[in-house]
Amino acid sequence: MSEKKTVPSRRGVLKGAAVATGAMAVPMVATAQTTTLRFQSTWPAKDIFHEYANDFAKKVNDMAGNRLKIEVLPAGAVVPAFQLLEAVSKGTLDGGHGVIAYHYGKNSALALWGSGPAFGMDPNMVLAWHYYGGGKDLVDEIYKSLNMDVASFLYGPMPCQPLGWFKKPVAKVEDMKGLKFRTVGLAVDVFTAMGTAVNPLPGGEIVPALDRGLIDAAEFNNASSDRVLGFADVAKNCMLQSFHQSGEQFEILFNGAKYKALNGELKAIIDYAVQAASADMSWKAIHRNSEDYIELKKAGVKFFKTPDPVLRAQLAAWDATIAKKSGENPLFKKVLDSQKAFAARAGQWQNDYTVDFKMAYNHYFGRGAKKS
Repeated sequence: MSEKKTVPSRRGVLKGAAVATGAMAVPMVATAQTTTLRFQSTWPAKDIFHEYANDFAKKVNDMAGNRLKIEVLPAGAVVPAFQLLEAVSKGTLDGGHGVIAYHYGKNSALALWGSGPAFGMDPNMVLAWHYYGGGKDLVDEIYKSLNMDVASFLYGPMPCQPLGWFKKPVAKVEDMKGLKFRTVGLAVDVFTAMGTAVNPLPGGEIVPALDRGLIDAAEFNNASSDRVLGFADVAKNCMLQSFHQSGEQFEILFNGAKYKALNGELKAIIDYAVQAASADMSWKAIHRNSEDYIELKKAGVKFFKTPDPVLRAQLAAWDATIAKKSGENPLFKKVLDSQKAFAARAGQWQNDYTVDFKMAYNHYFGRGAKKS
């Protein structure tokens, strides 16, 4: 009978070799595969808003290492700006960056995250309602009713937007009547109620239309965007302060299937990148908008405060608009009721607790301020 030979296992050989050489065994690690997502913004490449989209993508990419990479294209690279939602839902794009009010035509309730005075809430308070007062669940409900397979993240409270750019300053409510005016979202209904002829053009088309006389006046968003888009080249009067879009935010969209396929860690990275980008955007906006405001003044632009009667007319037009939309659309009323309930509580707290910062500013920089 022959002696049976024992064949050592591969693991035993490796272990023995490690012991013999005094070295530690190094486990084999599989190389992680990079998931690349193609995004498109709704902004021209030179706009600060497109920069915000890239800022968000960089935060995700930096934290995810080689596991996830978001690439951002400017408006029109794949689809027109107002077709972003469908493109992301269908998977033509993996994601996008824009504003939720751009989807107003699909369900008017979506504009309540951008248009109107939000019952006196500022943009950050609207975000507080969204994340802690039920707004996020309502967005998901609306998208589900539209069969839009997307994951939506709202972030980035925008500074209060100007009434807009005019060939002549607005002195009274009657000056708004008959104007061919660019705006979007529920502001379309508000300005229509005030007698303007509204044209909801995408951002990149506004200044050329204003230059050619296709529109008489227009609003977009902020000093930095308005400056780079060239508003000062075609109009020299800008009316500051308005209720038409005083509480707007940005929206980051992911294709639903692509987002669900990500593991929990990558989803967490996206969630925290949204929050970090929101804060970063707020700080950058203060810095850049204030710089560009000065540059626009140097370029000969004259800024005027929107007269209070015009602001009150906006509120009256808004009341008529939301009454009409609430009767037409149950989801619109549902969102509005949720927003109003949150605003009644949060607004009282904000107004009672917040000091008048203008008093301190005027003390140091206003007329009669002490010269140091």
